[in-house]
Amino acid sequence: MNNQLRVIISGGGTGGHIFPAISIANEIKLRYPTADILFVGAQDRMEMQKVPEAGYKIEGLWISGIQRRLTTKNLLFPVKLVKSLWKARDIIKRFQPDVVIGTGGFASGPLLQMANRENIPTLIQEQNSYAGITNKLLAKGANTICTAYPDMERYFPAEKIVLTGNPVRQDLLEVDKKREEALAFFGLDPEMKTVLILGGSLGARKINQLVEDNIREFERNELQLIWQTGKLYYEEYEKYDDNLNVRCFAFLERMDLAYAAADIIISRAGAGTVSELCIVGKPVVFIPSPNVAEDHQTKNAMAVAENDAAVVLSESHLEQAFRSIFFPLMDSGDKLENMSRNIKKLAKPFATSNIVNEVEKLLSTMK
Repeated sequence: MNNQLRVIISGGGTGGHIFPAISIANEIKLRYPTADILFVGAQDRMEMQKVPEAGYKIEGLWISGIQRRLTTKNLLFPVKLVKSLWKARDIIKRFQPDVVIGTGGFASGPLLQMANRENIPTLIQEQNSYAGITNKLLAKGANTICTAYPDMERYFPAEKIVLTGNPVRQDLLEVDKKREEALAFFGLDPEMKTVLILGGSLGARKINQLVEDNIREFERNELQLIWQTGKLYYEEYEKYDDNLNVRCFAFLERMDLAYAAADIIISRAGAGTVSELCIVGKPVVFIPSPNVAEDHQTKNAMAVAENDAAVVLSESHLEQAFRSIFFPLMDSGDKLENMSRNIKKLAKPFATSNIVNEVEKLLSTMK
């Protein structure tokens, strides 16, 4: 492979598809500074903002998913698909990539499909323990499929699978050394245990309601909170920031310090978040979102819990189960230490490097 490498990376719709794609691009640039990298996303989705912010070019396709409920938007899907396939073909012919990488999401479907037709090497990166529909459809034509979980043969051809893990932020690798800095940054009491609550960048109404309902119980148990409410709910809950033991944020810019300060974490179970939490190695209570395709967050969380590395609570049973499970857990030092040890065993801190290694292998075999 030479330094004039040309790469198209396609994926988006959610941060879980975008940020792994950007991490892969950064690693390629680190190895091949003159590489020409083009992103292809879906018009009007968050990748059209996030990718340029990361310093990369992006082109958009007029594509969206099929709505699970009956809607007139579904009538446009065939038209959008055909137009996206045509544009994807034009992008590939114009850019002439050496390899095309898909990280899931609407846009990666047409782009990788056309790359396969042009006999351009393709690599898929699947973040979840339950494969997304786009990646399952693309698997037959892909050359390599990088996964974050074992036992993915039920979705993909076994001979194409490489277990690499999910790309994560490299500043999380040494959070254990940042605890003192983190406590000072958030103005927390070093004598108290800290609970970090994550509901995603937009927020999770059920998790926020749960925290509000248990504010006094947290205080009674001498627990302090770093609470990411999400931008949709911050105005509703910022009043609790006046509490000496509560720090409210719409969005946490310094996730490394938030993780470093935490003694236990309450979180959704998106693929990227799960991968980060394995590296961080703190005890976790997962509350998976039920509002995702194929309930994949529950499957992600259970893949960790099956290794005695996390606790999983469903949204439908939160009110009945949370207090009886969470607060006794905080008093069980042995259980917390065991969870921390076990979740660390699942970590794959070099996933990004491993994925780019597979890109290199793929290109070397195609010469």
